[in-house]
Amino acid sequence: MKVLVLGGGAQGSAAAYDLLQDEGVTEVVIGDMQTEVASFLEPFLASAGGSGKLRVAQVDARDEDSVRRAMEGMTSVVCALPYYFNLPMTKLAIEAGAHFADLGGNTEIVEAQRELDAEAVAAGVSVIPDCGLAPGMVNILAQAGIDELDSTESVRMWVGGLPQHPEPPLNYQIVYSMEGVLDYYTTPGLVLKEGEPAEVEALTGLEEVSFPEPLGTLEAFYTAGGISTLPFRYRGELRTMEYKTLRYPGHAQIMKAIRDLGLLSDEPVRVGDAEITPRQFFIDRVTPKLRKPEGKDLVALRVEIRGEKDGRPRAIRYDLLDYYDAATGITAMMRTTGYSLALTGVMQGRGQIREKGVRTPDETVDPLAYLDGLARRGIQIRKSEVEGVA
Repeated sequence: MKVLVLGGGAQGSAAAYDLLQDEGVTEVVIGDMQTEVASFLEPFLASAGGSGKLRVAQVDARDEDSVRRAMEGMTSVVCALPYYFNLPMTKLAIEAGAHFADLGGNTEIVEAQRELDAEAVAAGVSVIPDCGLAPGMVNILAQAGIDELDSTESVRMWVGGLPQHPEPPLNYQIVYSMEGVLDYYTTPGLVLKEGEPAEVEALTGLEEVSFPEPLGTLEAFYTAGGISTLPFRYRGELRTMEYKTLRYPGHAQIMKAIRDLGLLSDEPVRVGDAEITPRQFFIDRVTPKLRKPEGKDLVALRVEIRGEKDGRPRAIRYDLLDYYDAATGITAMMRTTGYSLALTGVMQGRGQIREKGVRTPDETVDPLAYLDGLARRGIQIRKSEVEGVA
């Protein structure tokens, strides 16, 4: 199996590292404009005349011919590029006859990818958007719980990437893109409310969620992106479905004040002789303070599905606490996101996906095989079942 990883950033590098551990993967190619690799990948690079299975190719995602050359002969393509590249990369992968998976995160683009279903089926390939942590892992867990119950009333998801040692005032460190974080804080979230999809204001719906010590109590609030298309899929079938982001207490209040004061706006303003956007200024000023290369992170996840089984109320809960890997220097966010993407691409290449065409993970990924794959990667998801309301 040959796999092309598009994008050599944090998530793409983690995906490549994971793929290199798989004996069934004979070649891993990282396609990126930059040819340097993360330090933990350097031992896998072939020396001159060597036989290593990692290769780096200079690929410009804006140049279709460059991408076509990289995709030639590939079994699977896993895309860790910014979300706006997902649609054109999907088209090129179908043209190349390669399976395709991406990190998703933009529902409109996922719907546009769905329109390529007939082409993917004709090419005999599987296309799966939204294959990271959220969306991705949480959607598969939600579907696993829905499948297990006889009837489902509600699905609730909570996910957060957090520093192990928080520092005020935000008690947060950048674990992926600051621009992406601010998008989630300023874009309305999508929920299923009384059986109908509805928008909710980001940073609202504040509640407390308890995890085992030493993590303890976190706060949760609505954000965009993590739930993907699930509310549309279950419209009229489930009463409630929602996704919230986890942070240390006090974070939402500060960020909501910053947003409401206009400091996250994309509208240009003139300051003296210069024209800037408040958001870009905010990112420029805040990023150096929140980017902590030596800071160790964690990922907290909970998915809870409530309904009935054998005529009795039941709640199924999935929990995950994953931590920075000191042995490799791979962060918890990279592990849970990049490894999830790589695992999906491997399952596609092995024919473990239920059907060809364009499907979201909850529609086509076998939860048991996926959970087994995560466990073999050291990502342990704990399942608990509670009679009645949890």
